[in-house]
Amino acid sequence: MFVNKENRPMRLRTLALALVAALLSSAAITAPARAQIEVDINRGDVKPLPVAIPAFGGQQGAEIAQVITGNLERSGLFAPIPPAAHIEKTLDVNVQPRFPDWKVLNAQALVNGQVTVEGGRLTVNFRLWDVYSEQQLLGLQFTSTPDNWRRVAHKISDAVYERLTGEKGYFDTRVVFVSESGDRLNRRKQLAIMDQDGANPSYLTDGSYIVMTPRFSSTSQEITYMALRPEGSSIYLFNLESGRRETLGNFPGMVFAPRFSPDGSRVAFSVERAGNTDIYVMDLRSRASNRLTSDPSIETSPSFSPDGARIAYNSDRGGSAQLYVMDANGGGARRISFGSGRYTTPVWSPTGEYIAFTKQEGGQFHIGIMKPDGSEERILTSSYLDEGPTWAPNGRVLMFSRETPGGAPRLWTVDVTGRIERAAPYPGSGSDPAWSPLLN
Repeated sequence: MFVNKENRPMRLRTLALALVAALLSSAAITAPARAQIEVDINRGDVKPLPVAIPAFGGQQGAEIAQVITGNLERSGLFAPIPPAAHIEKTLDVNVQPRFPDWKVLNAQALVNGQVTVEGGRLTVNFRLWDVYSEQQLLGLQFTSTPDNWRRVAHKISDAVYERLTGEKGYFDTRVVFVSESGDRLNRRKQLAIMDQDGANPSYLTDGSYIVMTPRFSSTSQEITYMALRPEGSSIYLFNLESGRRETLGNFPGMVFAPRFSPDGSRVAFSVERAGNTDIYVMDLRSRASNRLTSDPSIETSPSFSPDGARIAYNSDRGGSAQLYVMDANGGGARRISFGSGRYTTPVWSPTGEYIAFTKQEGGQFHIGIMKPDGSEERILTSSYLDEGPTWAPNGRVLMFSRETPGGAPRLWTVDVTGRIERAAPYPGSGSDPAWSPLLN
C-alpha cells in the first residue's frame, strides 16, 4: 500500500502479470522551500535544464540513478551531466553536497540518494537540491521489495519532474501496444505491454490471430482490444490482474476501435454492416448497447472527453475523413476539422485541452493536435507514415507509430510543442500504442 506522511493507508492497484507485484510506500521528509530553478514548459524554445544525478549509494543505487537519468533526459526538458564529469564522487544523503563542485559543472539541480535493503525490503531516500541557492527542494523516502526497484526509480523521476516543472510526471506508467514481427506478407501481431521506458516487455497474446487498437481503462487494470480471426472480429476485455479475458458479445458485422469511457463503465466502438459503419456504446454492467450514429457513412475511432460528456470521432460523411465531436448520447454532432487532407484517429488529451489526430496530406502522414472546438490546429510530426497517437497521462507527450518505406513500424514520442521528437526506447517493431494512467 501507499502510505502518506501521516501513515494513513491508501489503496494500491497493481498491474499484475508479475510485472509489478510489490508494495510501495512514500513519506515526505521535508517541507521544501519553493524552487528557485524552474523549467518553463510552455515555451517552445525551452533550453534543457542541466541536472546531475550521481549513482545512489547502496545496492542497485547506480541502476536507479540510470533509470532516473534516462527518464528525465527523454523528456527533453533536462540535460543530465555525464557521471564521468562529476567532481564529488561520493555523496551522503544526510549531508549537504559540496555545492561548489556542482556549480563549476553548471549543474542547476542535483539528485542524490541512498538505497538500503533489510528484511526483504528496499528503502530509497533521495534529495533534490537547487545547486545555486544551496537549498533542498525535496526529500522523499520510498519503500518496496527489491525486485520493484525500477518503479521506485520512476516514482522518483515523477517527483523531480513535478517539483521542477509544476506539472505531473508520466514515468510510472505502462504502454500497451501491438508488437509486430515477420515480413509484410506474414506479419505476426501480438498484444504486448511494457514500462514506458521500454523495460519489462511481456506478451499478452500468442500471435495466432491479429490484434488491433488496445486501450487502457482509467484504472490501468483492464484493457480492451479488437481481435481478428478468420471467422470474424471480436472486442475483448482483459483484466491484467486476474488474467480474465471476455468478449463484449456477438455483433453482426465487423466490430473494431474500442475505447473505455473515463470512468471505465462503458466502452465505445464501431460496427460495420453492409458497408456502413456506426459508433455504439455499451454499458459494461448491464451489457446493453446503444447506437450513437446513423449516418450512411463511416464513423469510427470514438474517444471520450475526460469528463465523459462528449465523444470525438472521425467520419467521411462530408466526402473525406474529418473530425467530429458529439454529445456522449449521440446528439449535437458537429465537424471540427476543416483543413485539407484526411483526419483520423482522434484522441482526447487527459487534461481536455487538446484532441490529437492523424492527418494524411500531400503523400505524408502527420501527428497533430487541435482544440476541441477545432481551433489552433498544430502539426507536430511529418513522415512517410505516422499514425495512432496516444497521450501520456499529463497531456504533454504523445506516443505514436512511425513506419519508413520498406521498414517495420516503430514507436516514437513527441511533445505538444513538436520540438522534442525521438524514438521510444522499445527496440522492437510496434504499432497502436496506448499509454496508461499513472500507476498507484
